[in-house]
Amino acid sequence: MSSDSSPGRIILKLSGEFLAGDAKIGIDPKRLSRICGEIAEVKNIQIGIVIGGGNIFRGLSASQTIGFDRVNADYMGMLATMINAIALHTEFSSQNVKSKIYSALSMPKIAVPFHRDSALADLEQNQILIFAGGTGNPFFSTDTCAALRAAEIQADCLYKGTQVDGVYDKDPKKFTDATKFDKLTFSDAIAHQLRVMDLTALTMCQDNQIPIQVFNISKRGNFKKALADKTFGTTIQRR
Repeated sequence: MSSDSSPGRIILKLSGEFLAGDAKIGIDPKRLSRICGEIAEVKNIQIGIVIGGGNIFRGLSASQTIGFDRVNADYMGMLATMINAIALHTEFSSQNVKSKIYSALSMPKIAVPFHRDSALADLEQNQILIFAGGTGNPFFSTDTCAALRAAEIQADCLYKGTQVDGVYDKDPKKFTDATKFDKLTFSDAIAHQLRVMDLTALTMCQDNQIPIQVFNISKRGNFKKALADKTFGTTIQRR
C-alpha cells in the first residue's frame, strides 16, 4: 500500500469510548450518525468493523476495581460490544447501507455466528461487516479480536481510530513534550511497550504481516484521509 493508493480490504477498530463522545458513557447519536456516514461514503474498499464496549462496560476494569470474577466480567464486556454493534447496524440501515453483524457469541436473533467463508462472501457483496463479541473468549481484548479478524479475512491493513493523531512515546494529553512517531516497526512498538495495542494484537499482526495505521478518528474526514495516505497518523509495520 503506497501513500497514494488505497487498500482493498480493511479492518477498522473502533473503541466504545469513541461512540460515547463527550459524555464518556453510552452512545452519542450525532457521533454514531457521523461515523457511519463517513464509512458509507468509502467506495471500492471492503470494510469490517471491530467494535469495543468500553462506553458501556469494561471487563478488565470491572475485575480490578469492583472485584468481579474476570471471566464473567469479560463476558459482560462482550455483551457490551453487541449493544454497540446493534447501534452501528441500525444506523447503517437508516442510511440505506447494507451491513451485517457477525458475533463470536451465539445470538441468532440479532447476529450470525462468525464464519470466515461467509464473511468473505459478504465482503465481496460490498456489505459492511460488524464483528462483535470479541473473540468469544475471556482474557482477550477487542484489539486482539481486530488483529484476529484482520488475519482471518486477509485484510490489507488494520486501522485503529483513536482520540489522538498517532502513536506517541508517552501520553500527549498529559505530557506536553510527548513525541509522535510517524513510523514504527512492530519490534519497536513491542520493545518500548507503546500502548497502542496489546502485545497479543501486535504480535498477531506482525506474524501475519498486517500493517497497523493509527489515526485520530474523532475529527470529521480523517478516516478517508487515513485510507488515502499511509503516512497519515502513525504506521506500524515489519520494517
